[in-house]
Amino acid sequence: MSTPLVVNQFISIISNRYMEKTCTSVWNNCLQIIKDNIPTQSFKTWFDPIKALRLEGNILTIQVPSLFFYEWLEEHYVSLLRKTVKKQLGEDGRLEYNIVVEKSSNNKPYTTNMPSNGNGAEGKNQSIPMPINLNKDIKNPFVIPGLKKLQVDPQLNQNYTFENYIEGDCNRLARAAGYAVSNKPGGTSFNPLMIYGAVGLGKTHLAQAIGNEIKRLQNDKLVLYVSCEKFTQQFVDALKNNNINDFVNFYQAMDVLIMDDVHNFAGKEKTQDIFFHIFNHLHQSGKQLIVTCDKPPKDLTGLEERLLSRFKWGLSADLQVPDLETRMAILKKKIYSDGIDLSGDVIEYVAHNIDNNVRELEGAMVSLLAQSTLNKKDIDLNLAKSMLKNFIKNSSKEISIEYIQKLVCEYFEVPIEMVKSKARRREIVQARQISMYLAKSHTKTSLKSIGVFFGGRDHSTVIYACQTVEDLIETDKKFKSYVTDIQKKLKMS
Repeated sequence: MSTPLVVNQFISIISNRYMEKTCTSVWNNCLQIIKDNIPTQSFKTWFDPIKALRLEGNILTIQVPSLFFYEWLEEHYVSLLRKTVKKQLGEDGRLEYNIVVEKSSNNKPYTTNMPSNGNGAEGKNQSIPMPINLNKDIKNPFVIPGLKKLQVDPQLNQNYTFENYIEGDCNRLARAAGYAVSNKPGGTSFNPLMIYGAVGLGKTHLAQAIGNEIKRLQNDKLVLYVSCEKFTQQFVDALKNNNINDFVNFYQAMDVLIMDDVHNFAGKEKTQDIFFHIFNHLHQSGKQLIVTCDKPPKDLTGLEERLLSRFKWGLSADLQVPDLETRMAILKKKIYSDGIDLSGDVIEYVAHNIDNNVRELEGAMVSLLAQSTLNKKDIDLNLAKSMLKNFIKNSSKEISIEYIQKLVCEYFEVPIEMVKSKARRREIVQARQISMYLAKSHTKTSLKSIGVFFGGRDHSTVIYACQTVEDLIETDKKFKSYVTDIQKKLKMS
């Protein structure tokens, strides 16, 4: 009696082992095909954690670690999965999921089974599905749960407009492109529009100015500004709460998406992946994308090549450090909007000495105004010099002959070595004589040393040069303006 029982047990064990081996081998064969058709990182993320559970007839059951895994596979890879399963099990081959819902205290997972419905993305790029109808409720990540908003808040600062964005050589291209986009979002070749430049040069201001102008011209457009950090945090929250579809659908519903500081996506592979699909959908739908970063696309590191290539589809416009005239115009605009009246000397002093970026420039002016109010003093040049020491570099530097010579040569656009030479061209002689005159006026250097510095000339040549400059100042208005301008620059130093 015992012999048949032993035989049956043996057969059962062999059968189970055979079944396990079969489901594993089928799934391994599927994985080999899948591996050849998707990026390595995506394979490691979405397929390595999957386990082959059982094979019953033509139904292969695989175990996935969470409901989110199931949803992601069904949305992104269902077509590929279906094809590979059918290749291994025939046309009637089907796939089912065993989903780990939670783990109990004894570490035994509680699971539930779900069939593959085959309703995921069918497109050749396997992109994330089209957005749901806007008449349905889409969860807005910017809205506190429980509060219902009928319209999407664009998250724009109303102070950032084209009206108060001062144009100069440093930003003319970017501003013109931005204005074109604001008049015809998604309808120009500037899609995406990438605005890049160093910190504090006005990238965010310009990007939001475009958004504000679009809302002014076409208020029905769904415009959204979001920083890279905010987007990343929302994505993480969506993963935690298992509502990734709502997150994606929300962003895919936008008409204009402004993404600030995309260089901060570096190293965030999953966030890049989700943004890539959102980007693709919006671009293919003729929607406008505007991105900002601190470097041109070719210099960005830590971003996927496929994402960088899409940034290059449109126009990349850079913002440079504004020149003196533009910096002065920015300050004048600011103090005018604040209802404050300042002398031209103070404005020029601040603009001349703070040339790093616009943000620091405006910060210095705010600091100056604050100090004036607290100390109840009128703002003059002396107060500006004393109050802005923390902002201004080299504010107390000593004026040297070298500096005077450099300043004069830059003003007249002549090479420094020509001033020290024996050249007698009018502009060279003029620059040389003014340099000698200013060296005598603003330094304690002897006439002999000044002459030696300017090509080994004697002190009598220096005296003649100084007298010539003084005479021309009294008789030639244009010449006088030259000297006055250069002296003002020295004063600002």
